[in-house]
This record gives sequence, C-alpha cells and structure tokens, in this order.
Amino acid sequence: MMPCAPQTPLATPPLPPAAIQWLLQLGICTREQLLQNGSVTTFLQLKAAGHTVTRRLLYALEAAARGVHWSALADTDRVRLDQQLASHPPVALPPTAEEITGFMHEAMLQASLAAKNGEVPVGAVVVRHGQIIGRGFNQPVGLCDPSAHAEMQALRDAARHQGNYRLDGCDLYVTLEPCAMCSGAILHARIARVLYGASEPRTGAAGSVLNLFAMPQINHHTAIWGGQQAEACSQQLSDFFRQRRQQET
Repeated sequence: MMPCAPQTPLATPPLPPAAIQWLLQLGICTREQLLQNGSVTTFLQLKAAGHTVTRRLLYALEAAARGVHWSALADTDRVRLDQQLASHPPVALPPTAEEITGFMHEAMLQASLAAKNGEVPVGAVVVRHGQIIGRGFNQPVGLCDPSAHAEMQALRDAARHQGNYRLDGCDLYVTLEPCAMCSGAILHARIARVLYGASEPRTGAAGSVLNLFAMPQINHHTAIWGGQQAEACSQQLSDFFRQRRQQET
C-alpha cells in the first residue's frame, strides 16, 4: 500500500466507508490521487479487484475527485461518465512485483539469444497461471521472415503448447513496446495482459506512436503496462547497437 501524502483525505460522504477502504488497497487515499487516476479508471480497477460496484459508485468517485457531493453532478456529467466507461480500454490489476521481475528477466534472457545471433535484442514470454508456455526472440533476419518478431514467436510457441491460437487468460512479457503487427496478433490471440519494458518512439503501438489497445473500434480485451524493467531493457538495446557501431568502424 502506498503511503498517504499530506493532501486532502477521502471522506464519507460522498464515498461510502467500504469504498474508501477499497481505494486504500489501490494506494488511493487522497482526493488528489483519485483525480490523477481518474474516476472511470478507478471504478474499473475496483471492479477488476472483485468488488461489487455500481454506476452510483462511479458517480460518487467523480464527486469525490471534484470535492463535491454526488448530488452536485449534472445529468450531462453522468452521461459523459457513462460514455467514458463504455469506451474505456480494458483495466485489470497487474501481476505482483515479484512476478513482473521474474518474467521480465526471462524475457530479457530471450533477448540475449537474439543478440547472440546478431538480431536486435528483443525477447518475449507468454505466461499462463504462473507458468511460461511460450518463448520467443527476434529472428526476422535469421529466418528471412518479417513477421518473426519476439512477440510473434512467443505467441506461436504458446499457441502450439495450448493447441489453440486463442490464448485467453495469458500474459505476455516483452522487452520492447510492441509494434502494430505484434499488437494486432496480441489482440487477435485474446491475451489478457501485456507488460513491456522499453518504449519504442518510432513504431510503438501501445502508446508511443499510437495505441491500438485503446481504440474503441477494436474489441477490448488486453490491458497494458509499460516501463517494466525499462532501464535494463533499454540498456540491452543500447549495448547491442553500440557494439554494432564499433564493429562497423
């Protein structure tokens, strides 16, 4: 649980006492934190945590973020919140910090295999119920295959393991933000959560250039967390390209 900063504490009303305790479990204990997180996102996080939530709580969260009573919300405010809720990207609770560290390490080991083969060091693993069921690293050059990115390789490996291309309930850990091709495959496979390391400012399709996972036209079923072990993942890439430049001189 995150420590509460000396700001405006959440109070009842407008929030019921149980909701305040639920928010504390998410590390939200002040109006400023709730405002920054957003009432709709917070509502969906509470739902993902298994709490029974209703639209009335959504309106109460918005009121608490504004520092007013829920009755002060206009009908237009409620309509706007309902629309935001309907179009919001998927929200899920992230894995534990221990899980993230362990599986990102496994993805980085895959990335090191790519580097040993002269490929850009990107690695990925697919995890189901705490077990790795798919591994992959970047191999487009070695396989003469433009689709052989780390994510695609890991998805293929996991699909063979499951005997099904749909990977419901699985997580994908990858050392670099997915491109549009890989993001499309991830969505098609129904991956539940994606956790990636370094951002890709040129081709990233999980928020850097565009965010395919947040497009309301696409069925929402994949939640995203970026910046996981970002420094270590970025260092892997930097070391690879530095060594390549040295070899070319």
